[in-house]
Amino acid sequence: MKLRAFLTISTLAAGAAIAPAYAEGDLSADIDADYKANLGSLFDYFHRNPELSHREFKTAERLAAEIRALGYDVTEKVGGTGVVAVMKNGAGPTVMIRADMDGLPVKEDSGLSYASVAMQEDIDGETKPVMHACGHDTHITSLVGTARALAARKDQWKGTLVLIGQPAEERVSGARDMLNDGLYKRFPKPDYALAFHVAADRPSGKIEVPLVAGSSADSVDIIVHGVGAHGASPNKGIDPVLVASQIVVSLQSVVSRSIDPLQPGVITVGSIHGGSKHNIIGDKVHLQLTVRSNDPDVRLQLLDGIDRVAAGVAASMGVPKKLMPEVIRSTSETTPPTVNDAATVDILKAAFTDHFGPEMLVDMPAEGMGAEDFAYFVTPETGVKGVYFVVGGTPAKDLKSAPSHHSPFFKVEPEPAIKSATEAMVVGAMRLFNGE
Repeated sequence: MKLRAFLTISTLAAGAAIAPAYAEGDLSADIDADYKANLGSLFDYFHRNPELSHREFKTAERLAAEIRALGYDVTEKVGGTGVVAVMKNGAGPTVMIRADMDGLPVKEDSGLSYASVAMQEDIDGETKPVMHACGHDTHITSLVGTARALAARKDQWKGTLVLIGQPAEERVSGARDMLNDGLYKRFPKPDYALAFHVAADRPSGKIEVPLVAGSSADSVDIIVHGVGAHGASPNKGIDPVLVASQIVVSLQSVVSRSIDPLQPGVITVGSIHGGSKHNIIGDKVHLQLTVRSNDPDVRLQLLDGIDRVAAGVAASMGVPKKLMPEVIRSTSETTPPTVNDAATVDILKAAFTDHFGPEMLVDMPAEGMGAEDFAYFVTPETGVKGVYFVVGGTPAKDLKSAPSHHSPFFKVEPEPAIKSATEAMVVGAMRLFNGE
């Protein structure tokens, strides 16, 4: 399926260049022209100016302005810094397309000419370096391109289009914040929800549509208590550093010895802080964990296993009951697995194959257990059918050496990723709108 349309844009958001009127041509040519006229410079802006979770103030403002200029009804500050844009175009399904906006507290060392040097105060009050170390800049840039292409093709689809600029995906809390602020009550509730993620471990521009698109994620804090003493007299106290170290090591047995070996699961201790000086035994150590699984029962096994290990290790090392470790499961940084709707996956795969040809789709083994709070938009109780797909961002020849997401060296090829994602979103949304 090839989509054809005239694309005429008379104005863009403040600060953006005026886009030319496009001659009649296919969707790919229109998106290529749009990238040259606007999306390339917009990506550059977003990459140079990343903002942290719940602090996406300028990002949201720019995103809202870009989409508002295209004729959408735009609402800002939904669930904090979230952006919601609506275009009603007659009777038909409601399709929601979501892009996450936030960067990460990482100092960029990618070597790119447009690398971020931004600093920002985080929600914890500390000023930190910021970079788009997970590619969300490509997501919001593509959202603008998708908004423009679908607005220009209103004669080719019927229904309601809802575009979402979502905050705080990196803290897996922004989706719930928007829902709690009435996303599905104040605005048209979608029949379908779509999103994508750029992937540094997939070839540039290629598309993958998995069934399980993201693992569950839970942030867990463990406060290990001890009794302070002189470092030269450890027998006079209870060393929380030693207790915490044993807990870190023992936690790995929860995955290797407690859950079905055919079920994936991860417990990673990402941070450990304790003590103040070489020769002082402190009285507290703080561990920060992330827990991942693809199955609700395994998820509970892992979380309960952390409780058991923390208490058991502490007791075995002589920690009294009144000083037992505190295990705190986050109520905000938590998300279930992102499981795509199987029937809608089939619809989108067929649409992509018809439009791009089968060579555009890939099916590669997962290389990690990344999580997504997009899951909250499409939980079974919502009744919303969701598909979250992947778009590659690294030349095939460089895949083996590509830095991982969340790395200071992270980088993707923006042009093929953004153009492919935008084209796929338009094709997928049109197929859902038209029920073909």
